[in-house]
Amino acid sequence: MTVNGWIQILLFCGIIIALVKPLGGYMTRVFNGERTILSILFGPLERGLYKLAGTSDREEQHWTTYAGAMLLFNLAGFLLLYLLQRVQGSLPYNPAGMGAVPPELAFNTAASFVANTNWQNYAGESTMSYLVQMAGLNVQNFVSAATGIAIAIALIRAFARKSGKTLGNFWVDIVRATLYVLLPICVVGTLVLVWQGVPQNLNPYTAVTTLEGAQQTIAQGPVASQMMIKHLGTNGGGFFNANAAHPFENPTALVNLIHMVMIFAIGAALTNVFGRMVGSERQGWAIFAAMGVLFLAGVVVCYWAEAAGNPLVHALGIDGGNMEGKESRFGIVLSALFAVVTTAASCGAVNAMHDSFMALGGMIPMINMMLGEIIVGGVGAGFYGILLFIIIAIFVAGLMVGRTPEYLGKKIEAKEVKMAMLAVLCLPLTMLGFTAIAIVLPTGLASIANPGPHGFSEVLYAYTSAAANNGSAFGGLSGNTPWYNLTIGLAMLMGRFLVIVPAMAIAGSLVTKKVVPASAGTFPTDGPLFVGLLVGVILIVGGLTFFPALALGPIVEHLAMIQAAGL
Repeated sequence: MTVNGWIQILLFCGIIIALVKPLGGYMTRVFNGERTILSILFGPLERGLYKLAGTSDREEQHWTTYAGAMLLFNLAGFLLLYLLQRVQGSLPYNPAGMGAVPPELAFNTAASFVANTNWQNYAGESTMSYLVQMAGLNVQNFVSAATGIAIAIALIRAFARKSGKTLGNFWVDIVRATLYVLLPICVVGTLVLVWQGVPQNLNPYTAVTTLEGAQQTIAQGPVASQMMIKHLGTNGGGFFNANAAHPFENPTALVNLIHMVMIFAIGAALTNVFGRMVGSERQGWAIFAAMGVLFLAGVVVCYWAEAAGNPLVHALGIDGGNMEGKESRFGIVLSALFAVVTTAASCGAVNAMHDSFMALGGMIPMINMMLGEIIVGGVGAGFYGILLFIIIAIFVAGLMVGRTPEYLGKKIEAKEVKMAMLAVLCLPLTMLGFTAIAIVLPTGLASIANPGPHGFSEVLYAYTSAAANNGSAFGGLSGNTPWYNLTIGLAMLMGRFLVIVPAMAIAGSLVTKKVVPASAGTFPTDGPLFVGLLVGVILIVGGLTFFPALALGPIVEHLAMIQAAGL
C-alpha cells in the first residue's frame, strides 16, 4: 500500500461526499413535485406521458396498487426483452449478422436486465445486435434503475408522512426518475465519455490486418451511451465481454474515475433525500456514515490483500503486489477500489478479473454482496435494503431496553419486523440454496474450472452475485449452460422481487401510523451510537449467515496458501 494509493481512494471518497447534498436536494425537489431547472424542458413531456398512461401526478396509490403496477411493468419489460433476443436475426441494425439468442440464454439475459443485475453469460460484441443493445438492454438499464429509485422513494414517504394510506404513484415516480435524474446526467456524461475516446456509432465492425499479417475484427458501436447508464443505474452490463477493463469502455484514468463516481452518486444521495423528506438531514447522514464505515473497511482489506501479493510468489524471490488479472494502466489500488465500489453498489461492472484476486481480496466483494449490497447499494435498492436492517436494528435496541421500538416516531411492530426478516432471509436462501444444489449435481460441477475451495468460491460467487443483483463473476465458472442460465435467472428474479414486495408491505403499514412525539426514552437515531448499532447488526446477521460458506471457500483457500508458503 502506498501514499499515492490512499490519496486516490480519499479523492474518490471526497467527491462522493461533496455530491451527496446537492444531488440529494435536487432529487428531493423532483420527487416532491417541485419545479426544477429542467421543468421547462421536460414538464410538457412529463404531463403527456401521464395522459398517455391514464394517470396524473395528483393521483396516488395504495401500496398493493403501487407494487402491482411495478410488477406488471417489469413483467412487460421481461417479455419484450426476451422477444427481441429471440427474433434478433430478423431485425435491423445488425451489421454483424447475429442470429437469435438461444432460449435459456435469452431467459437469463431478460431476467438479468429486468432485475437490474446485468449478469452476462455471453460476450456482448459477438451475441447482441445494435438494436437489442439499444432498444432492449439499454432501455432496461434505465427503467430497472428507475424502478429501484421509485421503490426507495415510496418507502421514504412511509416514514415521512404523518398518517395516510397512499405512497405516491409508481408511474409518476418512474417517469420523474427517468426524465429528471437518469436522462440528463447520462446525456451530459455520454458526451464526456465520447470526448475521452469511448466509441458511439452504428458503424459495421472494422476488419484490419495486424503487423503479423493476421486478420482481426474490431468491434465498436453505441458504447458510450450504454456505459454511462450502466454505471449511473448500477446495472453493470458491458457492451464488450471484458467490461470496464476494455479500452473502448474505459480508456483513461478520468473515465475510470467517472465510472466509479457514477456508481455511487445516486445511492449516496438518496440518504440525503431521506433526511430531507423526514425533516432531519442528520438522519440521512447517520445512514451515510454507517455505509461509509462498512465501505472503508472493505477497501482497506481488499487493498491490503492485493498489495501484499502472493507469498508463494514471494518465496521465489519476486516481490510486489498481485497484478494477475489487472490492467497495468489501473494498477492494484484502482482495481481494488473499483472491485469494492462495484460490489458495494450492486453494479457488477469490473475493470479487473475478480477470479484472479487473492483469496481475501476476492472475499471482500463477495461479502459486500452477501450483506445485501446495502453499502450505498444499487440505485434505490441499496437504500430500501438498509432500511430493512434499520428496522431490525431498532427492534434489537427495543428488546435491550424493554421498550416498544420506534423509528422517526413510527412504532415498529410485529408486522414490520416479520416483513423485514422475510426480505433479508430470502437472499441467503437463494444464494446458499442454489450453491448447495449446484455443487452436488454433475451438471453444476461440470462448469467449474478450478477444483477445491476456489471452485466452490466460483459457484458461491455466481449465485451470490445473482441474488444480490450485482452481475460480476469469478470468471472461472462457465455459466452459459442450461443449468446455470435457468437457475441464475431464477436467483436474480428472487433476489429482486422477493425483497421489493415485503419492503412495500412495510411501507404500506408504516404510512398509516401516526407519529409518536419523542420522549426521554426515545432512542436517538442520528448519532454515533445508532451508527455503531446498525453496523453491528449488519455484520452479526451477515456473519452468522455466511461465515460457514466463506470458511469453505476463500478462508480455507487463504489458509492453504499460507501453509504452502511455510508461513
